[in-house]
Amino acid sequence: MIRSADTLFARLFSGALVAILLAHLLAIIWFAMYGFPGAPPPPPPGATSAQEHGPGAAGERPAPHTPPPKRSLFGGPVVPLFFQMITLVIAAWYGAKALSRPIQRLSEAAERLSENLDSPPVEICGPLEARQAAQTFNLMQARIREQVQQRGRMLAAVSHDLRTPLSRLKLRVEQIDEPKLHAQMSQDLNDMIGMLDATLTYLNEQRNSEDLQLFDLHALIESLTENAQDNGDDVQCTGACSPLKIQPMAVRSCINNLIDNALRYAGHARVDIQDLNDHVLIAVSDSGPGIAVEHYEAVFEPFFRLEGSRNRNSGGVGMGMTIARDAARRMGGDLTLGETPGGGLTVILKLPRL
Repeated sequence: MIRSADTLFARLFSGALVAILLAHLLAIIWFAMYGFPGAPPPPPPGATSAQEHGPGAAGERPAPHTPPPKRSLFGGPVVPLFFQMITLVIAAWYGAKALSRPIQRLSEAAERLSENLDSPPVEICGPLEARQAAQTFNLMQARIREQVQQRGRMLAAVSHDLRTPLSRLKLRVEQIDEPKLHAQMSQDLNDMIGMLDATLTYLNEQRNSEDLQLFDLHALIESLTENAQDNGDDVQCTGACSPLKIQPMAVRSCINNLIDNALRYAGHARVDIQDLNDHVLIAVSDSGPGIAVEHYEAVFEPFFRLEGSRNRNSGGVGMGMTIARDAARRMGGDLTLGETPGGGLTVILKLPRL
C-alpha cells in the first residue's frame, strides 16, 4: 500500500480530491457566514403575533410587504464560486504538470541520445511510473551503447586482421611477370587496403568522441586552405565567422574531406563561410562534373561510388562523405548537397551555435 500510494494515479487522485473538498469547505464556510442566496429575511418584531390573531385581530392592520434587502456582491455566491474555480484551476495545473514533466524529461533524453550515445542518463525521480520509465530508458541506452561498441570492436578486429593476408597477397603479386595482370591485381589489392583503412578511420572517429569547445573556426578553415595552397592546389576561402563551440578534430576531418573531394573531381575548391544568428554555414563548391539529384543521399552511404567521374581511378573508396556527415551530426549539425551555379557540386556544412 505504501508503494501503491507513490504512483502518478494516486498523486493526481489525491490532489483532485483535496481540491474538491477544499472548494466545498470554502463554500460552506462562506454561506454560513453570509447566508444562502434566496433565503427569506427574518420577520420584523410583532409580525408573529399579528399573524397568530389574523389580520383583523385587535384592530391591527397587516404590516405592509417590504422587499428583501439586496445582497451585496461580497455577500453573494460569486465570491465562493470564484474561490472554487481558483482551487480547481490550481489542481488542474498541478495534474497537467505532473503528467507532462516525466514525458518532457524522456523526450529531452531521447533527443540527447539521438545526438550522442554517451549522453548522461535520465534522472530517476518522480512517481513510480516515471521512475520505472527512466530506469527502462537508461537500460535501453546502456544496451544500445554496448551493441554499438561491440559492433565497432568486431569490425575493427576484422578490418585489422584482413590487412595481414592482403599484405602477403601484395608481395606475391609482385612476382607476376605479366604487366597487365600485375597492374589489375595491384589495383584491386590497393582498393581493398584503402577500404580497410577508411573503415578503421571511420570506426575510430565513432568511438573517440571529442568534447565541444569554443574554437576559432575561421582560423581553422584558413589554415586548411593555406596548407592546400602550399601544396600547389587551387583552394580559395571567403567570409568569416566568430568562434563557436565545435569538436575541432571532427570539423578539421570533415572540411578536409570536402576539400579533397572537390580537388579530386574538379581540380579546385572554393570555401564560403556565412555567419548567421543561430548557426554557421560552410559551403565547399567546385565546377566539376557534379552529382545527379537522385544520388544526393546515396553518396552518404559507406563505400558508395558513382560510375563515370567517381570511379576507382579517382582514388576514393566512398567513405569521405560518410565520415563528414557523421562528424557534422555528432555536433548537432548536418551536411547537405546542392548544385553549383553553372555546374558542379556544392556541399554545405551547417554547424549550430550551442
